[in-house]
Amino acid sequence: MKVLAVIDMQNDFIDGSLGTKEAEAIVPGVTRWLREFDGRVVATRDTHGEDYLNSAEGKKLPMVHCIKGTKGWDLRPEIQEALDEKPGSMVIDKPAFGSVELGQYVKNINDAEEPVEEITLIGLCTDICVISNALLLKAYLPEVPIRVVESCCAGVTPESHEQALEAMKMCQIEIV
Repeated sequence: MKVLAVIDMQNDFIDGSLGTKEAEAIVPGVTRWLREFDGRVVATRDTHGEDYLNSAEGKKLPMVHCIKGTKGWDLRPEIQEALDEKPGSMVIDKPAFGSVELGQYVKNINDAEEPVEEITLIGLCTDICVISNALLLKAYLPEVPIRVVESCCAGVTPESHEQALEAMKMCQIEIV
């Protein structure tokens, strides 16, 4: 089985409080990948509470974003629609950059359902949550090839996007 992980394609990261033109530019490609993917799809949603600014992350990134229940927390509508069209797809709310629940979910597929032959990641932000989850998945399933689709990811800056891609290459994650 192939698995597609769609990381944090939320309004706040696309055109909201932390949005960028690079993030906006990948939306059509991410939507296309999601609709055409043949395999299991899981999406993550960065999820914070009203007390975000008092959290460890909030103290280092004092920009309120992805507060549960807000428009900024929601997945971009076309991403949500594409997910809704995929039987068996699911969304995992994650309180941190990397999602242990995502790692456990994919490992459970591998152990209890059928072997995972490949994991592909797309989404935001390359240099924070994509890299965190790619490395986490590599730790959960070290023998499974992990790929990141460069054109369907965007970083905080174009430079940090490129740096994250290079770092992932060094960790034996394929950049396609």
